[in-house]
Amino acid sequence: MTSPLKSPFAAIFSAEVLFNSKRVAPYFLILLFTAHSVLWWGWSAAASYGWGTNSDLNIARNLGGFSFLLGLPIFNAVIMGDPVIRNFRAGIDPLIFSKPVSRAGYILGKFFGNFFVLVCCMSAFMLTMLVLQWFPSSRLVLLPVRVFPYFKHFFLLVVISHLFLAVVYFAVGTLTRNSKIVYGIAGAFYPVYISYQLFLLKNLPPSWRVILDPLMMGGSHPIPADKWHDADWINQIVVRYSSVMIANRALWILMTAVCLTIVYFRFAIAERPQQSSFSTLNLSTAADRVYYPDQPVTGDDSAKRDFHEKVGVVLPEVHRLTEGIRANLKRLVAALGVEFRLLRSERSIVVIMPLAVLISVLEVAFWQVAPDPTYSAGYAGNTARSLLLFMIGITVFYTVEAMHRDRDQRIEPILRSEPVPNYVLLISKFIATLLLTLALAGLVALITIILQAAKHNGPIELMAHAKIYFVIVVPNAIFMAAAALSLSVLVRDRYLTYALAIGLCAGLFYLYTQGHNHWLYNPLLFQLWDYGDLSGGGKHSYILWNRIYISGLAALFLSFAHFWYQRASGTAFRFDREPQRRSVE
Repeated sequence: MTSPLKSPFAAIFSAEVLFNSKRVAPYFLILLFTAHSVLWWGWSAAASYGWGTNSDLNIARNLGGFSFLLGLPIFNAVIMGDPVIRNFRAGIDPLIFSKPVSRAGYILGKFFGNFFVLVCCMSAFMLTMLVLQWFPSSRLVLLPVRVFPYFKHFFLLVVISHLFLAVVYFAVGTLTRNSKIVYGIAGAFYPVYISYQLFLLKNLPPSWRVILDPLMMGGSHPIPADKWHDADWINQIVVRYSSVMIANRALWILMTAVCLTIVYFRFAIAERPQQSSFSTLNLSTAADRVYYPDQPVTGDDSAKRDFHEKVGVVLPEVHRLTEGIRANLKRLVAALGVEFRLLRSERSIVVIMPLAVLISVLEVAFWQVAPDPTYSAGYAGNTARSLLLFMIGITVFYTVEAMHRDRDQRIEPILRSEPVPNYVLLISKFIATLLLTLALAGLVALITIILQAAKHNGPIELMAHAKIYFVIVVPNAIFMAAAALSLSVLVRDRYLTYALAIGLCAGLFYLYTQGHNHWLYNPLLFQLWDYGDLSGGGKHSYILWNRIYISGLAALFLSFAHFWYQRASGTAFRFDREPQRRSVE
């Protein structure tokens, strides 16, 4: 007797867990979250103010910050965005749906299997903090070992918060079958969430602000300004969840169930083709037309050989020339045309670009801008700083997608067979992404000038806008495009590249905010410039040397990308054959 088969839900659930266990991205997320947990344990506010690092309030603060920071809402999309898309992309959906799998079993197995993997990755942060209690340090204050608060706060502040985000990403990916739309929504999370807090929840009563907040950030326990140095007061606080906060958690669990219900009714499993009781054999009919050559060939191949032996035939010398700067320039222009057409077909651009422009000019549009030292410098500097985060996200996203698009469309073997140098394929993707980023910057600059004129904050100094954008924004865009291209070529895995890029950016920004912003690892000059420095101030020469430095790094990254790019040799082909003559004896 054979053992009974697993239920469809259990089979799909275990298959998803097994599939993710063979991917690189979950292991990298575990490593990233573990490293940041150690960093937050030893160098957080608790260590600075002498709190107990395992106090109830510090545990809740760290887990609440972890739920919002570190790009976790974006990592959520990496795991949850394409479980269903993978089956259709690989073409195995007919095989899966030929089995007795119901829609509910398929959808729930896919969702909960991947969400389980996401929870395992996120739990690395919490478990590391839990284990570090048994490794005391002289510079840290440790209270008696505790276990339950870690699991309680992790479940209520992290798991349930990301349950709703996970179902949103899963629903969009399942119903559209387009992972780029999922990544676009993930990239817009922070601007949308912050705008949701500022423009909607801020005007509601406190209880409603807590209930309608999916991450429950408004339900955190604020620390009075005079209590930050009172470690005894901090250590005695026990974080309790009010009925309003419990209602918040129940609401978003209910919203998760609603989203899964929508996916259930909107997702259709293709019906299996019905077998016919008889088969039909299609043969040629008399009406079919058959064409014959004017002079049919008679005899066998020996007759043809005799004909060629009677007449001397010279085989021509054939050259297929694909060398030279002019030929490669034509290839580069053609490859750029292909990349631009592919970018134009990206539906995510329609969402991401307007959103990036809106958020970048939001502050100068609705708030008063102070002269720095002039209004033009204040407007341009404000938008240039606000634009930096979107430039990083757009550059990384579209560079990685461009590098993996050929594999997704199954045309990579065709490209490798073409007599095209590697640098043509790489430079075309680099230039296309760079021009897209510069188009965003140019659009923001134009709207900034229009807003300055509309608000009558003149005079408009075009030179101030030009200095900031051409000295700060444009070199930063070139550096980011080259770094993203090099990282994508080196890692060769889409999800690991996203995770590594976000982890590096989050770690660097954390160092910058802590005052560690040396020019060697702050190539974008984050918080290190103002307009006075660009106009001949004390840091004028420093900024120019930094721009030369990142230009050299960009060239180095492009060289590394060309060296690491795995492809059959793209050098030009040349076919030479000596002329041959056959004559009659």
